[in-house]
Formats: sequence, structure tokens, C-alpha cells
Amino acid sequence: MDLGISGRWAIVCAASQGLGKGCAEALAHEGVNLVINARTAETLEQTATELRARFPAIEVRTVVGDVAQTDIQETLLAAAPQVDILVNNAGGPPPGDFRDWDRTDWLKALDANMLTPIALMKAVVDGMAERGFGRVINITSGAVKAPIDILGLSNGARSGLTGFIAGVARQHRLAGKNVTLNNLLPGAFDTARLQKTLQVASQANGDLNAVTEARIKTIPAARFGTPEEFGAYCAFLCSNYGGYITGQNLLIDGGAYPGTF
Repeated sequence: MDLGISGRWAIVCAASQGLGKGCAEALAHEGVNLVINARTAETLEQTATELRARFPAIEVRTVVGDVAQTDIQETLLAAAPQVDILVNNAGGPPPGDFRDWDRTDWLKALDANMLTPIALMKAVVDGMAERGFGRVINITSGAVKAPIDILGLSNGARSGLTGFIAGVARQHRLAGKNVTLNNLLPGAFDTARLQKTLQVASQANGDLNAVTEARIKTIPAARFGTPEEFGAYCAFLCSNYGGYITGQNLLIDGGAYPGTF
């Protein structure tokens, strides 16, 4: 299926590995030019080199730095001739007990996982509306649907972003101009972050395989997801066929969430 977005420009944040990289690869496969961002120059340039080799027909530009910083946001936005697609993505804040978090911890979480995506959206959505096409994807977390007690910082910040999107996505001056805003809620995907989490969890008994198998047993699909399939979901929502889907939260977790809604 031709998704009809060849030649467009996308910004993909945190795209050097994991789910962000999966989204970048899927968009590149559809002929979308990319501006990709990450905090580590070496891994970002390695990803850019891979993308250029696999998809020589597109242009791939890189911006290194923490996208929560205003100057990096400005550089990122300026790197694309226009922004047709924006994929917001950032690593979640650390786990812990809310009794141990102070105001600084909360502000850092809100800045990375709520305020930064909002700032980038604010910078691009009106231009998208003027051109009659725009797609915004926010990679949040399955914890928005089923909060995890030790991830309170993430639960709070990402839920705030979710509520914001629910209102803004339905503005007629955006939805009525073919500009959509949606959230992708990943469950357990086979990424470096998941592997690190499993390793930490296995420290109690030293059996990584047992911890991994126990985690997989909680997933009806009996496996972890892959960044490639996550990227495919992202690319579809960014496509010409995604214009009638906005303000939605797509949970992609292999059936792990047990609720009806």
C-alpha cells in the first residue's frame, strides 16, 4: 500500500534507537525526508548513515541534543524546509516512590514528557493547517491506560499530555484542515530500554531468562513487540489514509491491558 506521503518532511525525536528509530525507518520506507534527533551524537549519526544507505532517495538530517532545551528545539525546527509530520518521543523519567520526589523532579518530568511536545506542536500545527496536511504522533506509554505505581512521574506527565491532545486535536481549525494529533501507547517492546529494565528486575535472583519469560507470560500475544511493527503503525497514522483519525490513543501492547475500553 502506498501511504501517499513520499516527499514530505518529518521530525522524529529520540530516533537513534528503539521505537523512535522504528518510526523513522517506516517513514523513510515511504519516501519521507527526515530530521532525526537524539542526545548522543555517535548513535544518532550511525542511525542516519544506516537510513541514507537503505533509502538513498530521501534526505536525512540530524540534530544532536536534548530536545527539552529551547535552543535544540529551534535548531530542530529550522532543519526542515517545512514540517509535515512530527513524532514526539522522549525517554520516561525514572521510577521510584513519590515520597522521594521534590518539585524539581516533577518539573523535569513535565518538561520532557508534556511541555516539550506541546512546544513543538505549537510551533508547527498552524503551518500544517495552512498547507492542508499535518500529522502529529506522540509516543507516550501503555501506563496512560494502566498506571504503574512506581512510574508516578511518567504517569502524571504523560497523562497531562494525553488530556491536552484530547482537546486540541478536536479544534476545527486543525482537524478541519487535515491536521491530526494522535498518541501511540506502547506496551512491552523489544528495545534497549526494556532489556535494561529486565536486567534490573533480575538482580534479585540473577536469572534474566526467568524474569523475561515471566514478563512474556503477561502478554496474550506471547512475545514482545518489535520497533519495526511499531513504526508501521506510526507510518499509517501519518499517511493520507490517517486523516479521519484524530485525538485518539492507540494502545499497542499485545493484548496485555485487560480492559474493554
